[in-house]
Amino acid sequence: MTFNDIFKSSFLENVTQFSALDTLIGMLFALVIGLFIFVVYKKTFTGVMYSSGFALTLVGLSLVTTLVIMAVTSNVVLSLGMVGALSIVRFRAAIKEPVEIVYLFWAIAAGIVIGAGMIPLAVIGSAIIGIILLLFASRKIHEHPYILILNCKDEKAEDAAAQIARTVLKRFLVKSKTVNEGGIELTAEVRLADAATSFVNRLHEIEGVGNVTLVSYNGEYMS
Repeated sequence: MTFNDIFKSSFLENVTQFSALDTLIGMLFALVIGLFIFVVYKKTFTGVMYSSGFALTLVGLSLVTTLVIMAVTSNVVLSLGMVGALSIVRFRAAIKEPVEIVYLFWAIAAGIVIGAGMIPLAVIGSAIIGIILLLFASRKIHEHPYILILNCKDEKAEDAAAQIARTVLKRFLVKSKTVNEGGIELTAEVRLADAATSFVNRLHEIEGVGNVTLVSYNGEYMS
């Protein structure tokens, strides 16, 4: 048997052998799980700006991956060609939040498992992952970190402001200090005793204190 015989017989016959019912069932489960991933991502999102395009991509990724795996598992020759085709694809989309990688891999993994015919595994695994992510996202952070920026005219004003800050705040940790001809700029990480920010007004009333800025901080960006 030559290569041409294999190509003409086995390849063409196997490509046409697929079940329309199994395909519809697999795509339906991929859509349901993709929508579940979409909802979990929307509920647990804590970034700067929510991207509806990325959320929709999770649904499409589940469907496309399922379709690809179904095609790959139906024919060995086709699977080799698919590997070669996917190896030349390059993605340039920037990941804004590290947690987005989890959702991308989740959508891909769900599509692979469903395409391989292991639908119960995809359903149970996705349910467990979704519950864990929702539980961690529902935790309340009682102490929100803030960054306090003080512009003082001289050292006397700096000491007075630092004394008041240490009195009314739960934590006052100096991160940086810049001294120049215009005065002193002090940057500190602080924790508020409550949600009140009236102490900022008290700091600004100190003689020699110019600007007082308070911004929330989560370790990655300021808002």
